Amino acid sequence: MSELEFQSRRQAGLAALYLGVFATIWFSVPAAEQPLRALLVVASGAALVTAVIGAVVVARSRGAGGVAHDRAADRRYLLIVLAEFAAAGLGAVVLALVGWSEFIPVLVGAVVGLHFFPLVPVLRDPLLWPLGVAVCAVAVAGLVTALVSAVPAGLVVGTGTGLLLLAYAVQALLRAARKR
Repeated sequence: MSELEFQSRRQAGLAALYLGVFATIWFSVPAAEQPLRALLVVASGAALVTAVIGAVVVARSRGAGGVAHDRAADRRYLLIVLAEFAAAGLGAVVLALVGWSEFIPVLVGAVVGLHFFPLVPVLRDPLLWPLGVAVCAVAVAGLVTALVSAVPAGLVVGTGTGLLLLAYAVQALLRAARKR
């Protein structure tokens, strides 16, 4: 396996690990009645299994040779993720203070979707563009649904974002498997 294939496989494993964990978290956001609650638990379990498989891919990649780090890319990645957490956290606090807590999942979903755009060049993964667009669309759908119906925004955003992140994580594992 070439160094580029090795790095690509490791990066796919990391994507599956991280997004599998975050999909699990998103599936826990909605307060749902049965049978949807059971489906969310199953989806959460599938996301967790995906994350564990991603961790195994990373661990096996680590043992295959030294990992060259691009410190500038690592720094950009860290800054993007810190900005994401800061924006989501501060926005959530503001929404809670003004009494709009039910819209926190919408804000966080939008921030998560937007953070994928600056990650495209850092991670050299053009598939993050459609993921970002789709997650932002789910956030908007959650907002609209909550404004025009009795369906909570968190149900739409949590379920939709969880499914998108899980699908991307599974796709990353399939990419890693092709790199063998």
